[in-house]
Amino acid sequence: MTGSSNHVLKGSCFCGNVSYSVFTPPVLSAYCHCSQCQRFTASPFVHSMHFEEKDFVWTHSEPHADHLDFYDNPLKPHKRRYRCKKCGVTVTSYNSKVNRFSVWGALLERNEEGKIKNWDIAKPTAHMFYGTRMLDVGDDLGKWEGYENKSQRLA
Repeated sequence: MTGSSNHVLKGSCFCGNVSYSVFTPPVLSAYCHCSQCQRFTASPFVHSMHFEEKDFVWTHSEPHADHLDFYDNPLKPHKRRYRCKKCGVTVTSYNSKVNRFSVWGALLERNEEGKIKNWDIAKPTAHMFYGTRMLDVGDDLGKWEGYENKSQRLA
């Protein structure tokens, strides 16, 4: 965890049994259209944000592991997905190759109007893995074959 005690973003599962905070803006914030995200979430794309391990902390009651279940991706064994044992919602993924946590925008804390708090920090900057998209998205964000600025730009 960084020296700052201010939570930049907070998130939780549907029932609130599992929660986390991050202390810096994301290293990456994009809509992911990869086929694995599609299959894991049964959705055409997800809003994925990546954070360095040192900037992520579980905030639900300890011992944290008592509230969590996990699934190791057999196609990418360095990726472990954590979900709530109570409601079953996947709350994060940990990539041991790059020591980063990924969280999803839909799980972020919201205000009274239902808007995501600190959206200016969380908002996506691109669409990644757009070549495997299930639908076209007509926004002004860049569309990339892989990661933003590290692959071919498609649109």
